[in-house]
Amino acid sequence: MPELNEFEQMLEESLKTIRTGEIVTGKVIDVKDDEIVLNIGYKSDGIIPRSEYTNENNADLRNLVQVGEEMEAKVIKVNDGEGQVALSYKRLAIDKGNKRLEEAFNNQEVLTAKVTQVLDGGLSVEVEGTRVFIPASLVSDTYERDLTKYAGQDIDFVVTEFNPRRRRIIGDRKQLMVARKAEMQRELFERIQVGDVVDGTVKNVTDFGAFIDLGGADGLLHISEMSWGRVENPKKVFKTGDPLTVLIKDINGEKIALSLKFPDQNPWANADEKYAIGSIVTGRVARMTDFGAFVELEPGVDALLHVSQISREHVEKPSDALKIGQQIEARVVDYNGEDRKISLSIKALQNGSAPMQDENSDVADVDIAAVAAELDGE
Repeated sequence: MPELNEFEQMLEESLKTIRTGEIVTGKVIDVKDDEIVLNIGYKSDGIIPRSEYTNENNADLRNLVQVGEEMEAKVIKVNDGEGQVALSYKRLAIDKGNKRLEEAFNNQEVLTAKVTQVLDGGLSVEVEGTRVFIPASLVSDTYERDLTKYAGQDIDFVVTEFNPRRRRIIGDRKQLMVARKAEMQRELFERIQVGDVVDGTVKNVTDFGAFIDLGGADGLLHISEMSWGRVENPKKVFKTGDPLTVLIKDINGEKIALSLKFPDQNPWANADEKYAIGSIVTGRVARMTDFGAFVELEPGVDALLHVSQISREHVEKPSDALKIGQQIEARVVDYNGEDRKISLSIKALQNGSAPMQDENSDVADVDIAAVAAELDGE
């Protein structure tokens, strides 16, 4: 009986026909370092050379395939010249990958694949053994000079061009990022309103301010809104990647103005009590002009010390008697909370007497805020 079964098998194999391009299933009966031998139920065995199994030129197939495994392959030649059937595992995988990619292309399906190569002009990913090229211009919604960070990463993309005959299968990651950001932006603007306090991340710092990523849109934190006090250089205060809690000051279309001047931290809120006329205060000389010095009493509160109020002795210009950064003590001789103007006098402390009204007349006419803004712009 065993001889009969063996004869029947041989007869069946002799009658079986296969064609080039056909998909066959076989059992691995031998594995060498550079080829795999399959019993495909045909009068001849099937051979898969290394080049038709993997793209790795030096791969040892004995480490990849085991005797007894079942596998599918594509017939390349019915007779390879040595009486055996030439097979390809790689081409079958490519066919399957092409079919998968064609379906994704037709359905505009989002695919996820690992980056196998970082090229000069973009990224190469593989989907079921088939390569997809993602040009550098379609990798991100912003220009990226260095793409090496994507090596080995799983990325999402859509197939925007499918032409396997020309070996041209193009992926696009950029449009997914643009669509996601548009959705995040829509959700953000539905959620926020002026006066809200939100968390963000510093995205970019310039000389005039910082752009804050709010998770869907960027907001501008202008240098004038970074503190109740003065900020000389935003780049010395913030750096890219810093987390930041900000106040939404204004929303104009897609533009968001931000601020760190939280109302509950406004130094002018109780300034009328702290800097009442007649009170003695200390401060730091912050800036000087020909007509006086600006004294910082606290961050956000500057007062003017007119040149005529520096001393009972004649002072030609403030720099003759004062230095930037110098701590001084003076008396408040004028306070205007509505216009946020405070005038000081050192002379009023000398001999314990207050200055005469006519001595202060030139002080009251100075627009402190305007002069300070002019100095800031220099």
